[in-house]
Amino acid sequence: MKKIVRILLIFLGVVVLLAAGGIGYLKMALPNVGPAPELTIKTDSAQVARGQYLANHVAVCVDCHSERNWALPSGPIIPGTEGKGGEAFTREMGFPGSYYARNITPAHLSGWSDGEIYRAITTGVSKDGHPLFPVMPYLNFGQTDPDDIKAIIAYLRTLKPIENKSIPNPESDFPMSLIINTIPTKTEGVKRPEPADSVAYGKYLVTFASCGECHTPVDDKGQHLAGLEFAGGRGFPMPTGTVRSLNITPDPETGIGSWTKQAFIDRFKAAIQPNFKHPATLEHAEFNTIMPWTMYGGMSEQDLSAIFAYLKTVKPVKNAVVKFTPKGKEVASR
Repeated sequence: MKKIVRILLIFLGVVVLLAAGGIGYLKMALPNVGPAPELTIKTDSAQVARGQYLANHVAVCVDCHSERNWALPSGPIIPGTEGKGGEAFTREMGFPGSYYARNITPAHLSGWSDGEIYRAITTGVSKDGHPLFPVMPYLNFGQTDPDDIKAIIAYLRTLKPIENKSIPNPESDFPMSLIINTIPTKTEGVKRPEPADSVAYGKYLVTFASCGECHTPVDDKGQHLAGLEFAGGRGFPMPTGTVRSLNITPDPETGIGSWTKQAFIDRFKAAIQPNFKHPATLEHAEFNTIMPWTMYGGMSEQDLSAIFAYLKTVKPVKNAVVKFTPKGKEVASR
């Protein structure tokens, strides 16, 4: 009997040591994406203009890293807050912790090298080496052309410096506090396809804009549901209720299969017209959406056309989405 107890104790000791070693490895050795590259990025007018376009209308970095006016449709950016950070992504919203958009104006980034900013955007590792939670879709940004990322950095350097020292530090719940160290990935990026290849170029833009992040439903752990890519239905809590992303697969009944290219473009361009209203407000006066229509509406017609061309090639998925459920009616709508 004593021998059995001794064996069990030895076994448990080995398990504890292995677990401690594994945790130590995750905490101390990861993330491991290498040092920040040595970069000196040009800030000529063409580079900055390209970065301004991408940061405001494709990658929409300025969306999460600024303040938005939720009293207006689609929550447009409040002028003068561009890049100051502070938007919260919390447990109440379904995240495994609480995360906050950082200040990306020169007031904060002046202490970062170009290479450190590049590494953060493309691999998810901050200046001090800690991992970033991928609510900033760095896994997608790492699949883009390095020249486009450099253009964004050039643009960020031109933003008005805004001091914002009130942003809380991020917090990850267990086990995300360990898992988060395994997510950052080293990448070489890809070459941007030529716009003439509309499907390949559209796929590139869809990746850059992270359309699939919001337009793919997730399970209770926040993981995308396989087979439902771009099928919509992911819920986002708003003060007035829950808004859900639309099905943007080419299913003719529940997606965009019956849409024309011009109708797709017009839907975005309507958002930059005076007195913009989302069509869903005709049914729900209190409706508002997290989708930054006013920012994506500034995308060029060429780029919107390419996105439409690519979305027409993805697998059609029949998934009827309830766009909006007013607050207090969530249970009744199930």
